Amino acid sequence: MSVTYARGFTAAGVAAGLKNSGAQDVALVVNAGPLDTASAVFTENRIQAAPVLWSRQAIADGQAQAVILNSGGANACTGPQGFADTHHTAEHVAQVLDISPGDVLVCSTGLIGERLPMDRLITGINDASTKLHDTGGLDAAHAIMTTDSVPKTATATSNGWRVGGMAKGAGMLAPALATMLCVITTDATIDATTAHAALREATRTTFDRIDSDGCMSTNDTVILLASGASEITPTAQEFTEALTSVCAHLARQLIADAEGASHDIAVTVRGASTQEAALAVARSITRSNLLKAAIFGNDPNWGRVLAALGTVPVSVAPYEPDDVDVTINGVTVCRGGGVGEDRALVDLAANRDVDIVVDLHAGDESVTIWTNDLTHDYVHENSAYST
Repeated sequence: MSVTYARGFTAAGVAAGLKNSGAQDVALVVNAGPLDTASAVFTENRIQAAPVLWSRQAIADGQAQAVILNSGGANACTGPQGFADTHHTAEHVAQVLDISPGDVLVCSTGLIGERLPMDRLITGINDASTKLHDTGGLDAAHAIMTTDSVPKTATATSNGWRVGGMAKGAGMLAPALATMLCVITTDATIDATTAHAALREATRTTFDRIDSDGCMSTNDTVILLASGASEITPTAQEFTEALTSVCAHLARQLIADAEGASHDIAVTVRGASTQEAALAVARSITRSNLLKAAIFGNDPNWGRVLAALGTVPVSVAPYEPDDVDVTINGVTVCRGGGVGEDRALVDLAANRDVDIVVDLHAGDESVTIWTNDLTHDYVHENSAYST
């Protein structure tokens, strides 16, 4: 049931005509309490959409009671008028729900550079408010989809309290959040400090470690709402673990639905001197279009891996090139920086999942980042996105 799996939450997803397809495009998630604890993390892109600017301000006090989300338009790069539209959206939700506009978070996704049709959005808000239900999570997950082929939801249960979440995203997935929107709810009793620390840790090791195409969105937002309806207070560690589990499941679903992808690729760098070094090397590999194209062609070209990791400065990731091993789907195709086992032993056509392990033999730290291959369908979908 997505965001309504945790007690104390209702949600709805409706079609307001923002999408030409007539599909659901407005979602509303409401926290009935008794708590209104909230936290969020946002895109690190310097160009930020009006809803991100609004929500940053609104959540600064660690409280929120509702999230209004729309697909069919990003409301990004729309100037003062776009921000006024976001403000008006929050005010209308507040009026309908009889809450403060400052307790309403706003998220939008879709094409950049076009204002939203506010008359349709307002009608959609009115409609969604009449359909709020504790089983409405799946409708809400459908309503935030853009190029997604399936809705993305995840849940976790721990000692009498619950966590539920929904996300959207199939392209523009890169570290510093991955174009994604995500709302996570819990009925655990937690304060704002615990919520924010847990969310930061959870996103650091999940959403920040998927990298589909190296493109960072203007609208990325991950929101956590806590109702306290279970009346159970978990330890910070317990809560962080459950939250991370939900985020990890959602992150993997984003990669699995990446635009046009035919392979999901796990790049693990181990034997690094520091975690930062491992991250830098892993990201250099997952950003290699040459490697991604090779994987699409079922070609285990390990030379692409070495060429990518060699771009990381020694000051960032010290290692000896002649010590590096590369394993693809269990076959060590590169050993000691040179030829290893026969690459023909690697069968990339048999399964969607590809496992690439790079051992730097320079320390004890390891990191995994997920990416996907680069296909004809990805190019077609993004060449025709606005038309």
